[in-house]
Amino acid sequence: MLIEIRNLNYIYNIGSPFEVKALDNVNLSIDKGEFVAIIGHTGSGKSTLVQHLNGLIKPTSGEIIVDGHNLTDKETKLNIIRQKVGLVFQYPEHQLFEETVYKDIAFGPANLKLSEEEIDFRVKDSMKKVGLDFEELKDKSPFELSGGQKRRVAIAGVLAMEPSVLVLDEPTAGLDPYGRDEILEEIKNIFTAEGIAIVLVSHSMEDVAKLVDRILVMNHGKIIMDGAPREVFKNQDELESIGLSVPQITKFMKALKERGFDLNTDCITVEEARDEIKRYLERN
Repeated sequence: MLIEIRNLNYIYNIGSPFEVKALDNVNLSIDKGEFVAIIGHTGSGKSTLVQHLNGLIKPTSGEIIVDGHNLTDKETKLNIIRQKVGLVFQYPEHQLFEETVYKDIAFGPANLKLSEEEIDFRVKDSMKKVGLDFEELKDKSPFELSGGQKRRVAIAGVLAMEPSVLVLDEPTAGLDPYGRDEILEEIKNIFTAEGIAIVLVSHSMEDVAKLVDRILVMNHGKIIMDGAPREVFKNQDELESIGLSVPQITKFMKALKERGFDLNTDCITVEEARDEIKRYLERN
């Protein structure tokens, strides 16, 4: 078990008139090699939860254990945890600050006091993982790049730390469809090639359906569902009651079923729906 959360509670502005309970007795475990999505409406506690995973926020109560290290123990060195759990915020390009792409990606490894050869290897390797050409971009200012390239540089900077867990908080926010598809494809490739655990916070049910093995649904600071995408998306009415939805293709297949077409409505991706409609046409 890579991450274990026990009875986690977090209260913002505790003791003030603006006190808000953001996390309410959360219990959760994430294994090595899992691809997990966290979904929920705005204010459900998603971002607060993931910021606990590498110690950016300290819990009001409860425990977070990462690879055997209890983050609530005073002896635990958070710099070690932050090497294990890489967190990519929304709009990570806002965190870029160095003169060149190379220096920005190298910043984390350099702080680990690694050799120049190891730093160079990590920069090249992480750029390759996110689909950036090293020779073409290494000396450019990150601020000269496109929005999608900036975001990939920011993700490469986290990957250069060689984390065991990669946490991505709305990684496609604000990107055009092409940039969004590029980022999602690179995330999928990273998971397939590296085998690290990935935690993806997303508002897109379509992205979640295509990528992840497991979905956590949050509402009012609690995890109210935890299961495979197909199982979670069966609960359309309950999801809609908390401001969420199911993939559009799932709605489409249910609409066809209601019109008399004998189709399997469990499809959660366009590819699955295409194959199911093809089978239906062959039968009829």
